[in-house]
Amino acid sequence: MPLRIAFIGAGSIEFTRKLVNDLLTIPEFADLELAFTDIDRRNLEMVAELCRRDIAHNRLAAKITATTDRRAALAGAKYVFCVVRVGGLEAFRSDIEIPLRYGVDQCVGDTLCAGGLMYAQRGIAALLDFCKDIREVAAPGCLLLNYANPMAMLTWAANVHGGVRCVGLCHGVQHGGHQIAEVLGITRDELSYVCAGINHQTWFVDVLAKGRKVSGEELLAAFERHPEYSKTEKCRIDVLRRFGVYSTESNGHLSEYLMWYRKRPAEIGRWCDLSMWIHGETGGYLRVCEEGRDWFSKEFARGAAGHAPREIAVAKRSDEHGAFIIEALETGRAYRGHFNLPNGGSITNLPADAIIEGPGYVDRHGIHMQQVGELPAACAAVCNQSISVQRLGVMAAVRGDATLLKQAMLLDPLVGAVCNPPEVWRMADEMLVVQAKWLPQYAGEITAAKRRLKSEPAPKTKASPGYVLSAAERTRRAKLRASKDRAMR
Repeated sequence: MPLRIAFIGAGSIEFTRKLVNDLLTIPEFADLELAFTDIDRRNLEMVAELCRRDIAHNRLAAKITATTDRRAALAGAKYVFCVVRVGGLEAFRSDIEIPLRYGVDQCVGDTLCAGGLMYAQRGIAALLDFCKDIREVAAPGCLLLNYANPMAMLTWAANVHGGVRCVGLCHGVQHGGHQIAEVLGITRDELSYVCAGINHQTWFVDVLAKGRKVSGEELLAAFERHPEYSKTEKCRIDVLRRFGVYSTESNGHLSEYLMWYRKRPAEIGRWCDLSMWIHGETGGYLRVCEEGRDWFSKEFARGAAGHAPREIAVAKRSDEHGAFIIEALETGRAYRGHFNLPNGGSITNLPADAIIEGPGYVDRHGIHMQQVGELPAACAAVCNQSISVQRLGVMAAVRGDATLLKQAMLLDPLVGAVCNPPEVWRMADEMLVVQAKWLPQYAGEITAAKRRLKSEPAPKTKASPGYVLSAAERTRRAKLRASKDRAMR
């Protein structure tokens, strides 16, 4: 029987297509059976058509089925990729804009902070339904490979509450590794490292350049003299300066997970570079997604007009973990990487139940996480604060408990640095009401939130000017960043 792999949320032109092409570089997967499912039939059919063209052009035997019937897509699947964004741009906009009125200034809002917590409430509600279907109709022992954010909270929910084996996958470690190699003036193959922490707060705890250990001081000096990163990675460099360890995550992401760099509007300009959204622009990723709304259709139109299909070749294989993991499990060819899984005792100064990101290897016998030991104390302190927020966020989503959700927001580092408790409670009520259609577990809580919003006076808000730009300025910035933003998609 051909190997069957399903994609939930397959209507993402770039990411789904990249993962499929990665899988099809593996010789043993020549007759792969791929099942795509998405709630958006139009996007789903366009992605399926583009992938079929790639398969035909490369004369491969793989087959693709595409359906909005999720259970039909999952039936018999041995592996499932989750690449969803629950709520789409509509919900994402409220993740950014409502907190901004309270002074909570986010660049991405998909992992922690007010936006990330609400994203988790929507995502976990959907994910538990996915897990139920996987348990009932997928192949026994099916592995869920989760690429959806918030990575740690969704992976936590799937493993503990969904009853499905789930590994969370991210590419922050790889991207950080490329940066380190560049500033040290070596090739990526000459660099080796160990990273450990939690997703988007993972740390390069051991760095070797051509086999020689690189100290934090040497790495700091290398980043400070780099002509580009010294300007675009100011938060990461400052954390490196004070902690002695480099973070895997982008400047914009890292700035919103801490309480120091975004709590006042004036700080944004000091720590964040506006040449590209990922460096810390207020609402930057939302802006990119909104401006690129029509990009998908244009890309499909170019394909329909004869735009060349992609070559599927080992040399063009990406460094995403997903295909490498499945290859190792199916063929026994071992693969080393950094994965998101329950800690157990791999990182000894983080909680055993937390989802950590750490080093491991995969072979025919499974995914094996390595023993890391202790993180540097300051790094562990940062991670532990976020883990407490994540734990409350998962509990809130599973139980539909608005009090737990508000407590999670209150304890979030950036939200707590900006808002007092009444503001947090009001902000959470606003977000619950606006996002009600994606939060079935909160039905009763949302009714009560509506009553409170009507009867209680609204606190004075502290809107940040960062995201409120004139149309002309937004257009000007879009043109300046267009080429770089396209490269990031």
